[in-house]
Amino acid sequence: MDFKNIQIKPIAPALGAEIAGVDLFADLDDAVVAEIRRALLRYRVIFFRDQDFTPEQHLAFARKFGALVDYPMVSGLDGYPDIVPVVKLEDESHNFGGIWHSDTTYLAEPPMGAILAARELPPQGGDTMFANMVMAYDALSDGMKAMLEGLTAINSSAKGVVAKSREARQKGMNDVPDPLVAEHPVVRTHPETGEKILYVNIGHTVGIRGMADEESGPLLEFLFRHQRHDEFSCRFSWAPGSVAFWDNRSTQHYPLNDYHGFKRVMHRITLAGDVPV
Repeated sequence: MDFKNIQIKPIAPALGAEIAGVDLFADLDDAVVAEIRRALLRYRVIFFRDQDFTPEQHLAFARKFGALVDYPMVSGLDGYPDIVPVVKLEDESHNFGGIWHSDTTYLAEPPMGAILAARELPPQGGDTMFANMVMAYDALSDGMKAMLEGLTAINSSAKGVVAKSREARQKGMNDVPDPLVAEHPVVRTHPETGEKILYVNIGHTVGIRGMADEESGPLLEFLFRHQRHDEFSCRFSWAPGSVAFWDNRSTQHYPLNDYHGFKRVMHRITLAGDVPV
C-alpha cells in the first residue's frame, strides 16, 4: 500500500502500526486524513508518538474521522463532554475496561473507533494489548464458520469485570442505569472492507439468541479462548504524548492492570459507528 504523506512502521504481523511524519494538532489536509484512514483500515490500530495537543486539538482531529458520541455511563471532562477521562488512581485496584473487549457492543450502534491520548502514566506498566478479529475469524475451521453463520450474540453492559471497572468512574452520578442490552451477529461484515469479523467478546457477550446457557456457554468460552491467541495480537507501550486510534469493528483491546499504586490518566474520544450486519 502506497503512502505518500505519512510514514508507516508496522509493529506486529497481526495488526498495529506507528505513524510518523504528521502532527495531529496541525490543520491536516484531506490527503493526509485519507491516508490515516487507509492506514487504520489496513493495520486496524494505529499509533502516534510525541503528540502534545490540547483538548480542542484532540477534538478537531477526531472530528475529521466522523461524528463524536458519548461513552455510556461515564461523564466527560468539565467543559469537554466528548472527552472521557480514563483514570486509575493510586488507591484503586481495578482499571477501566480491564478485560479483552470490543467497546460498548451492548449498544445498538457500537462505535466505529476511539482515539485515546496519554496524559499521565505510571513509571512502568500500563501497556495495552490489541487483537485482530478478522484474523481470528479466518483461523476458524470451515465447520465452525458454517455453524456460526446466522447466529446472533446477546451483549450486556452488566457483565462481570467490565461492569466492575466502571464503578469508580460512576461515583457521583445520580443513578446507575439499568443494563444496556443489544443483539449483533456473531460474525459481522466490516462496512468499509467487506471482511468477516468474529464479533463476540468476553467483556460483554452473555449468550446466543435461541440457545440455552448450557448450549451457548461452551461455544462462547471456546471463541473467547480462540480470540486471545498471541498470534492475533500486538502490544503497545505508552509514553507521554502517545495516541492510539483503533477500529472498534475489527479489533479487541485489553488494558493491562499491572501498575498498582500509581496513577494513570488517558483522554478518550469515541467515534460513531453503525448497526453491525
